[in-house]
Amino acid sequence: MNKLIKLDFVPFSTDLGLLALRAWFGLSLFGIHGLAKLKAFGPTITYFQEKMGFPAPLSSAAILAESVFALLLVLGVGTRWAALFIAVTMSVAFFKVHGAVLEQGNPGSGELAFLYLGGAIALLIAGAGRYSVDAKLGSSSAS
Repeated sequence: MNKLIKLDFVPFSTDLGLLALRAWFGLSLFGIHGLAKLKAFGPTITYFQEKMGFPAPLSSAAILAESVFALLLVLGVGTRWAALFIAVTMSVAFFKVHGAVLEQGNPGSGELAFLYLGGAIALLIAGAGRYSVDAKLGSSSAS
């Protein structure tokens, strides 16, 4: 019973935790947002320009952040740079697009962008961990 209370059955590993965070974060960002925007790249750029007033280069950068940089996080390649790029993108999404609204049940709420921002900041600070391409290459992004 004591093992159950102390959660001794769960392996304690910061590096394994970072791998789980990178995989969950990156795959969800890519799967929920990035892939759809890549598939409809042109219409997405047009929508960002006409409905939100974002210029094409900024719109393209947002699509890159939610697709390519999300996958780089999964692999642990350039992790801190990818996390920084995603954090900036999610800051814009939360503050500009969603008006910094955190309201349960509000479809315009920035809750998801806020959560992605938090995850990106955590990876920016912590790095990729031992189970990453960054670590294999000896990059400072690993630690």
